[in-house]
Amino acid sequence: MTDISILDERKKQIFTKGNDDFEMKCESQSVSGSVSQRACVFCGSRVVLYPIADALHLVHGPIGCAAYTWDIRGALSSGPQLHRLSFSTDLRETNVIFGGEKKLYAALTQLIEMYKPKAAFVYATCIVGVIGDDVDSICRKVTEETGIPVIPVHSEGFKGTKKDGYAAACQALFTLFDNFSPNMDEKPKFAINILGEFNIGGEAWIIKEYYRRMGVNIISVMTGDGRVDDIRNAPLASLNVVQCSGSMTGLAKMMKEKFGIPYIQVSYFGVEDTAKALYDVAEFFGDAELLKNTSEMIKAEIAEIHPEVLSIRRQLEGRKAAVYVGGAFKAFSLLKALKNIGMDVVVIGSQTGAKEDYKTLKEICDPGTIIVDDASSLELAKFIIEKKADLVIGGVKERPIAYKMGIGFCDHNHERKIPLAGFEGMLHFAREVRNTVLSPVWKLFPARNEVKKESSGKAA
Repeated sequence: MTDISILDERKKQIFTKGNDDFEMKCESQSVSGSVSQRACVFCGSRVVLYPIADALHLVHGPIGCAAYTWDIRGALSSGPQLHRLSFSTDLRETNVIFGGEKKLYAALTQLIEMYKPKAAFVYATCIVGVIGDDVDSICRKVTEETGIPVIPVHSEGFKGTKKDGYAAACQALFTLFDNFSPNMDEKPKFAINILGEFNIGGEAWIIKEYYRRMGVNIISVMTGDGRVDDIRNAPLASLNVVQCSGSMTGLAKMMKEKFGIPYIQVSYFGVEDTAKALYDVAEFFGDAELLKNTSEMIKAEIAEIHPEVLSIRRQLEGRKAAVYVGGAFKAFSLLKALKNIGMDVVVIGSQTGAKEDYKTLKEICDPGTIIVDDASSLELAKFIIEKKADLVIGGVKERPIAYKMGIGFCDHNHERKIPLAGFEGMLHFAREVRNTVLSPVWKLFPARNEVKKESSGKAA
């Protein structure tokens, strides 16, 4: 496995701190033949918009696209569950020849009549871009007939990367503000929007509770446990707080330009970054009472979890982790959180990192760490073996890589059911990592023994 060579076109996307001295290549299309772990444009738009629970989500394309992203976020809703149904126009060969517009119109009107959603998102997939269906005109027609926003999401998978899907989703969310003017005289005090929080395992509810205790009002969360009316009232906020920078910074910039709302980037993963995020919001408003509430709450939360986190740190000291996630901003927090529990990060990378992200990673990683952009599964396996990682942290596509090698895995992406955000989430994260890394099951795993022989170069 470690003999696998790296494609020449990929060499500038892999950096070893201490050995290399070049600017990493990133934000480009995947190299043909590399079989990247990266998701497509359609997937990028779907994961952002999917948690809006009172909207209809209709995938205009083959049934496989809808199946691929069905319940992909695992985002929880405190009310409607419409988002958990996966609707598709199920385009087939005859539609490719004669077009799928009639099928789209029929599906939209029937579903809106049946489910009475607050809005509808129509996702254009690869084949729709190929056959040229006029999705915009169908959406305008159905909007006029039904009176609800029916919004096309131009997410043809072949036309870019997952990041282009994020941009398509931001454009679709921005469309919700059209022809809707909230009463600015009713603007609440200390009001924010949270952008890029998807309520996986109920994380948005944990964060909202922190803000409630601080005295901060939440106008909308985009898009975790989302509601169409809340999002349309988002211009009432004084500040946009961006959690997932890769997916939502684009919308924050658009809202700053149109509504004059400033934004800050935060992370709610790990003790250090969660505390900083809450302090940053309190300091933005500059109210003495708000700052006092924030400080007291953070001290109480840290005191609650600190003894157990310290105990787990003693058990994990010196173990090694490989991290591969969607956005690089999350990678920063994971690196800090793993250091807090005594683990060394030896491989770290992302699907959609920008130049500034990789510059930061170079600064905060330890010497010898491999930093990788848009990796393939073979590359990840090679680096995990070379660095003798005890744990892989990633998403659904990285899980089989770890298990095939007999290495512990922690899902920090779409499919997990346990919240990992906030102080409470940090404790869940530490426990999960401890239980995974120290599980005796790996000693019985044949593949793990083969990996050890290969990495050590010893004969069987």
